[in-house]
This record gives sequence, C-alpha cells and structure tokens, in this order.
Amino acid sequence: MNAARAQGLVIAAKRRHFEVTLDDGEDVNCVLKGRSLQVACGDRVDVVSVPGGAAIEAVVPRSTLVYRSDAFNEKLIAANATQIAGVVAPDLGLDEELVNRWMIAAEAEGCRFILVANKQDLPDFAVLQARLAPIAALGYPVIECAAQRNVVPLLPWLAHQRTVLVGQSGMGKSTIINALAPLAGVKVGDVSTALRTGRHTTSATTLYRMPALGDDGWIVDSPGMKAFGLAHFGAAALEHAFVELRPLIGHCRFRDCRHDREPGCAVQAAVADGRVRPFRVALMHALLRDAR
Repeated sequence: MNAARAQGLVIAAKRRHFEVTLDDGEDVNCVLKGRSLQVACGDRVDVVSVPGGAAIEAVVPRSTLVYRSDAFNEKLIAANATQIAGVVAPDLGLDEELVNRWMIAAEAEGCRFILVANKQDLPDFAVLQARLAPIAALGYPVIECAAQRNVVPLLPWLAHQRTVLVGQSGMGKSTIINALAPLAGVKVGDVSTALRTGRHTTSATTLYRMPALGDDGWIVDSPGMKAFGLAHFGAAALEHAFVELRPLIGHCRFRDCRHDREPGCAVQAAVADGRVRPFRVALMHALLRDAR
C-alpha cells in the first residue's frame, strides 16, 4: 500500500484473510482489524496499513448481502450482488429443494434469480429440462449451455450484473468462469500467496471483474454447497419470497392464517385447484419453522 488509508473492493475471501483491489488498482492481502467485522466478496472496504501488511478497518454500507445460515452458523457469500445464478447439470442428482432455497434467498434479498442448465451436450439433458419446467413456469429464466464448448447464451444475462454463482460441486461453476475469461481477456489462475488458492478453485470465494460484463459487472464464484440455510430471514420476508404466493398473502379468512389447515385459507385453496405446487407450500412451512 502506498498510502496509510485507502478504499477498495474485496475480490477474494478465505476464512479471515481477504484480497482487496484498491481504487488505484493495487491488490493487497488483508486481515481484519477487529473480530466483530464480517466481510464478503463484493464489499467496499476501508483499508489501513498495519505492521507487516494491511487490514480491513470498516465496511461501506451494502445494498445486498447473500449468505446462508442455520441456527448456529452464518456463512457470508457476497455483498452488493444484483443477481444469483444457480448452476445445475444432468450428471449429478438435481436437489430441487436446494434450487428453491437459492430462488427464495434471491427474492428475499431483492436480487434477480436465473438458473443455468449446464452440460447441455450430455445425453440426460432432456430429463433435466423436464425437472426444471416448474421453475421456468414461475417466471425464472433457465439458460441452457455447455460451458466447455459455448457460454455465449449466458453472456447477456451476466452483462452489467453483479452475479453470485451458486451450485453443488461438479455442476460447472468454475468451468463457466474459465470459459468466460478468454472472452474477457482476464487471466484466471493467479495465485494469491496469502490465500494460497487458485482464483478458479472452489476452496475460497472469489470475485472476477471482466470487461465483457461491463465496467459495473462482476461474478463471484462460491465453493460448492450441499445446503443453503435461510434462518436469518423473518416470516414476512419468507412468505413474500414465494412469487406465486404473493397475490394470495393477506386474502385468507383469518389475518393470522398459517396457510396450513385453517378454513378459508387462500393458499390452500390455490393448492387444491392446482395453481400452487404442494412442494412449495411444504417448503415454506419448513422455512418458517426454521425462522421461528
């Protein structure tokens, strides 16, 4: 660092070590100044010089914060994102509940959600398409591609967006990053000495800024995940995160309706006549129990 104090963008995070691109273009490795700070890729931060290097002193207020939580732990993924992109593929079992949790997290946080159906060239892709039809029916874009061959269909959905890639290990998130990098003129694979990880591995959360995405666009590649807890959202946020339930909330006979077995429940009436999938209502009940 050339100055005692500067601002920058967090581009890599592993445990309590962070890489920050300062506004003058310099990359610095940072620790946290104070144990109460929580920092994620995408955060704008104040950085100060300390003996032996640099430290993050403060975080600029965020517009969004994507993270997962359960009753005991929280895991920050990305700050100031505008979009969550879930990545699925046909060669691994589709976890429908996990995908729905990504969708709900995006809605509750005010982000756009898109689903990337990767590995379009595999024989079982038609089976995956059929399983994704209920998600498309809710209005969520499903973008089909084969990242090892062609990611062009994905580019319009990533341009000028601050995107978080989420998915189970093996779905192709890092392949997407590697496929985008040659188009963007970005070298992928730089190794941060402090973080001791390649930028395209899944052991750390890493942010990529690419010219093809526009000056304001970036992508965060997150480690593969088998669970996505949403315990940090309240009941009202969770209910309104189900897009097909929004027109129904507030139209039940009882104001404190739990949308279960109460008479005159607008949600259960929609389930009965096929407008709403029982799976989605069951998931809402499970999330509300977790929130309580």
